[in-house]
Amino acid sequence: MVSYARAGALAAAALLLTGVLAGCEDGTDDKPAERADVSPSAAASYTASGKPVPLPALPASLTSQKPDWNTCDAPEGEASPGPDWRCATVRVPLDYAKPDGATIGIALIRKQAGDAGRRLGSMLFNFGGPGGSGVSILPRAAGSYEKLNTRYDLVGFDPRGVAGSAGVRCRSDQEQEDAARKVDMTPDTAAEEAAFMKDGADFGAGCERRSGKVLPFVGTTNAARDLDLIREVLGDRKLTYFGMSYGTELGGTYAHLFPSHVGRTVLDAVVDPTADSVGHARNQATGFQRALDNYLKDRGQDPAAGTRRIARLLARIDRKPLPTGTSRELNESLAITGIVMPLYSKDNWPSLTQALDEAEGGRGSMLLQLADSYNGRDGKGHYDTESHSQRAISCADSKARPTAAEAKALLPEFEKLSPVFGAFLAWDTAGWCSDWPVKGEHDTPEASAPGAGPILVVGTTGDPATPYEGARKMADELGRGVGILLTNKGEGHGAYGGNTCVTSAVDTYFLDGKVPADGKTCS
Repeated sequence: MVSYARAGALAAAALLLTGVLAGCEDGTDDKPAERADVSPSAAASYTASGKPVPLPALPASLTSQKPDWNTCDAPEGEASPGPDWRCATVRVPLDYAKPDGATIGIALIRKQAGDAGRRLGSMLFNFGGPGGSGVSILPRAAGSYEKLNTRYDLVGFDPRGVAGSAGVRCRSDQEQEDAARKVDMTPDTAAEEAAFMKDGADFGAGCERRSGKVLPFVGTTNAARDLDLIREVLGDRKLTYFGMSYGTELGGTYAHLFPSHVGRTVLDAVVDPTADSVGHARNQATGFQRALDNYLKDRGQDPAAGTRRIARLLARIDRKPLPTGTSRELNESLAITGIVMPLYSKDNWPSLTQALDEAEGGRGSMLLQLADSYNGRDGKGHYDTESHSQRAISCADSKARPTAAEAKALLPEFEKLSPVFGAFLAWDTAGWCSDWPVKGEHDTPEASAPGAGPILVVGTTGDPATPYEGARKMADELGRGVGILLTNKGEGHGAYGGNTCVTSAVDTYFLDGKVPADGKTCS
């Protein structure tokens, strides 16, 4: 799936160029969850009027926690974040409907404010996903937030179901590798369709076997409740929050649930809260094709002709995968992923040119490297679990379970929207949550937040993964006087740190409390 997860991680990277369950064994328990009627819990339910179901009060054992900040261990496969960073764990209910029951740990990382005498509080970050690890990303991205760090503690966290917070695991590295090699993400035959749908069901079954006890509880509503408990434990009266990509959906959900607790909040690269799963795929088909057109124009090429050329290249690769100089070949699915990767940032467009030129010359090594980076695969064949968490959270959120027939019915529309990405995204609607072992929560998330303070919503006109139109809809959904729209006329996924006008406006809001005029444009 074209993810918001990588989008968030890439937004952070562009600025620079497993948990234990208390009281219920661990997050990799092999006992499956109950399939028939498991929902994301009453904590994630709504009344017929759209109001959240009232929940029992949290016990003092949770609300009075004092984080024990200690030296951080190095994340898997990464360097230590350094001496300025400290890590801690906050316990949260596995199921908010049973706050005295089992708990899980939410992993936190913090860099304290440089000017303690003028400290404003804690600023929590979510860089995207679902599935992005804030504990891993924030130290690497922190150079972009030095000005904010003078007066705020920078705090990253792994949302529930991610990495150090009872992280979901669904497949082994070998199973990931086999799927990448064998499964055609744009099936053309009955056999390929059957294999595609079976792979989706097998993925869900693997999540159920390995992470069955947490799987029903990893949705965004529960993550938003975790945010509020973290806020309380950190001693902040209101939540100061910076969300990017999927982090904007989490921020919108938080604002809906806790409008009186909303402090200075910025949402950048905004997920459309009015779109269901098919709507998100449609938005991304539009957004990535728009970004590809802009890339081709920048290279002095006619977008329509350039798109046709790339579509022909992908068709050739589908018929005969390209050699890469290794034991692995570049198939069509990996090639599409490799094209997607550099479209997230204009700085990476030259690498796309080189990779396409090499592929048209008959070799696929550069596109494969780009796809591996997107898919979280290192040079030794080890995959991270971001895609596992992403799918688990997405499918806990969304009720939609499109069939193969429903995906096929979308093909004419999606291929017209994007001859390069359309079929991939249409099929993805069916494969993503195929035969998922737990029910989803909603068709679309709630983001209305009457009574909340102003929330700055930043949309970029050339954003490929979360198209600009979503920012307008989020601002509208948040409500009059709450959603303040700031438009960045530019390219890429996320504007902060890449546009001085946007960066200045965001910094001024966070540091001085002054929001720009609704509708302001930066170029």
